[in-house]
Order: sequence, then structure tokens, then C-alpha cells
Amino acid sequence: MHGLTALDLARIQFGFTVSFHILFPAITIGLACFLAFLEGRWLYTKDPAYRTLYQFWIKIFALNFGMGVVSGLVMAYEFGTNWSGFSQFAGSITGPLLTYEVLTAFFLEAGFLGVMLFGWNRVGPGLHFFATVMVALGTLISSTWILASNSWMHTPAGYVVVAGKVVPTDWLEVIFNPSFPYRLAHMVIAALLSTALFVAAASAWQLLHGRAVPAARKMLSMALWMVLVAAPLQAVVGDAHGLNTLAHQPAKIAAMEGHWNTAPSGDKGGFPLIVFGIPDMEREETRYAIEIPRLGSLILTHSLDGQIRGLKDFPKEDRPNATVVFFTFRAMVGLGVAMILFGLLGWILRRNGAVYRSRAFLRLAVAMGPAGLIALLAGWMTTEIGRQPWVVYGLMRTHDAVSAHQAGPVALSLALFVVVYFVCFGVGIRYMLKLASAGPAPDAHSHDAPSYGPGSVVPAAMAAASTPNAMAPHGRRES
Repeated sequence: MHGLTALDLARIQFGFTVSFHILFPAITIGLACFLAFLEGRWLYTKDPAYRTLYQFWIKIFALNFGMGVVSGLVMAYEFGTNWSGFSQFAGSITGPLLTYEVLTAFFLEAGFLGVMLFGWNRVGPGLHFFATVMVALGTLISSTWILASNSWMHTPAGYVVVAGKVVPTDWLEVIFNPSFPYRLAHMVIAALLSTALFVAAASAWQLLHGRAVPAARKMLSMALWMVLVAAPLQAVVGDAHGLNTLAHQPAKIAAMEGHWNTAPSGDKGGFPLIVFGIPDMEREETRYAIEIPRLGSLILTHSLDGQIRGLKDFPKEDRPNATVVFFTFRAMVGLGVAMILFGLLGWILRRNGAVYRSRAFLRLAVAMGPAGLIALLAGWMTTEIGRQPWVVYGLMRTHDAVSAHQAGPVALSLALFVVVYFVCFGVGIRYMLKLASAGPAPDAHSHDAPSYGPGSVVPAAMAAASTPNAMAPHGRRES
């Protein structure tokens, strides 16, 4: 870490911790909604296969929930330890928003999670289903507050600055800031897509190995329907989000597209889509660019002659790192296209009756398992790195938000985080994948309740889930 400043190390530390954490809320949101659907279908159809799947996935949900809580706690402390300048400047906005999240979403989840996990033999089926729906609703409410806070940092509204601190003047404008609806929709759909691909991979793995064939077929079918619907919908939402970003953060769009020059006024040639290239921050150009003429204008402005501002229109100190943002954006888009094609392929094979028999497709489903989470991480990096050098866009620069630390202590804490995270969460993720690959027990539907015997993951996850947590400046938190 030689040559890195305390600011560099603090940013790396936050990026590392939130990159681990953001994976768990995404799966939690998706699995909570999936579990509510499964239990609702079981109540409606009385098909025991849905209960079997519910009892299988709730174990994975509980483990994932616990890891999300633990990983999110760290970021709450990072507000004060590494980003005290940000807390002092914008705490009057972010503090209440996170408090509202605890008072609504966390209390809702905490109030019904115990019933959801342990209530099969203790409450009626209607009340148990209500508890599952409330937990799912809690995850969505949590996302709403967290995304409101994060979006305000990108498109601040409803405030005045008094004595060097932000003071809210209109909470409706603060919450429903210009980018909030697009970010919320984008994140929730990403969570549903990530979970659908995870479920599809688990069921495909089980089919490839001849395990729990009826249940695996059912959950593969449901996952493929979700991918088929959600992947194209995500592209539409992403397009709307791009137009919003162009209006409010044009430098980010220029970095994402790798464009340095603005076309002269009155030019009718539009600008190209750079499919591949290497943005060079020093030379102020995108080297080895492979371009499709005018397609960039069509995508970003919905006009063949539309223009965007190039990076050279912005002072050097206001430009994000185009090299990083350019590639993370393409990783997200490329995986999004792959998801759309995967959903279409599954639909075609379903119509031909081969979706469960094609081993090539099942292997593809396994390979696509992490695609949603990788795309989510790439999208988060595009959004947050593209906002730089601002921590609150246009109001506070990142170097003013960091605490007054020496590089040594931050480097030491970062090294400890890396070791502890890879050991603890590595073990947890490995165990979760082991549970997912094993599949439901063949006789699970013959019991009235899930088996939570010695060594069960549910009590351990519940113990970890007893404490609330909060998100840090650029991420989302698990509640």
C-alpha cells in the first residue's frame, strides 16, 4: 500500500466492505419476495411442492439475512471513523433517513421474522403467510429509505447550506429527489434478477446431478419466467435512468461513453457508440476505439443527431475516472444483454419441451448463476465512481469528507477487514452454496414444519440478525 494516502485507503476500505455487503441485501430482497410467492401458491393450490421449496429456501434466506446484518454493521461505524467530514456536513439528511429506515423497515422485519422462521406449528397458515409478506415488504421499505439517502447524494434537493452544513427545507424533495425513482426501480429489479439467476443455477445444478427432480423443475421454471420478464424490463428502466443521469450528471455519462470532445454547435452527425476502447486520462482520448456511428446519440438522446458534452468540457478536477467507469459500465450492460438472451433461450426451449432435458442449457444456467450479482457490483461501481470527485454531487468533494487520519491506521484496519471478511463470509457463502446445491429433502413435504435441529442454519442466522445496521455513504444496508 506504499504511496496511498489516507483518503485512498479509506475509499478502498469502504469500497471493499460495501462490495461484500451489497450482495446480501440483493439476495435477501429477492428471496423474501420468492418465499412470499411460494407460500401464497401453497395456500392457494395446496400443492406440497411449494411448501417443500419454501422450507428449503428459508434456510438459505436466514443465513443470507444474518450475513447481511453483520456486514452492514461495519459500514455504520465507518461513518464516524473514516467519513466524519461527511457526517458533519450531511448528517442532518442521512441521519433521519436511516432512522426512518430503522423505525419502519427494521422493526417490521424484526417483528415478523421470528414468526416466519419458527411459526409453522405455532400460528395458523394465514398468519404465517402474513408474516412472510411483512418481511418481504420490510426489505422493500428498507431499500426505499436507503436508496433515498444514496440518491440524494447524487442529486441533492430540498436543502440549504448554513454555516457549512446541510439543512433540510423540504423532506418530500429530499426523499423524492430527481434520481430516486430510477435508482429504486433499478436496484429492486436487479435484486429480483440476481435471485432468479441464483435460483435457476441451484435448480439446474440439482437437475444435472439427478437431485429433487420435481421440485428442481418447478423452481427452474419460476426462475426462468422471472428472468424472461425482468431482464428486458431492467433494460427499459436502465435507459430511463441513463436519460436522468445525462440531465443531472453529464460528466458521468461522458466517462461511461468514453467521449472527450463535444461536437461543434450545429453538427448533425451525432456521436458514435464506442463498443470498446481504452480511455486514457492523461492523453484525454479513448485509444483503440471501436465505434458504431450515431448509435450513441440514438441510445442516449433518442435522436440520431443528439449530442452530449465531452469530458474536456469539464475541469480536470471535476472528471470521474473514465478508465474505470467505461469498463464497469460495459460489464453491466454486457451481462444484462446476456440475461435477456438467456431468458429468451429458456422460453424457446420451454416451448420445445427441452428446457429440463438440455444438459447444455442447464450448464449455461449454472454458469449464469453469479451474473446478476456481478452486474449489480459493476453497476454500483459505475454509479459511485462516476460520481467522483464528489461525495455529495456539486456540494462536497470526497477529500473534504474523509476523517483526519494518518495512512498507517487506515491501512492496518483495511488489512484486517480483508482477512476477516474473506474468512468469515467466505465460509458463510460456501455453506450457503452447499445448501443450495444439495436441494430440498425428498420427503420435506411430509412434515408439518421445517426441521431446525442441531446444527441448523436458522437459529445461528437469527442470533446474528438480532442487531440492526445501516448503510454507508455509497451503498445499501441489510436490515
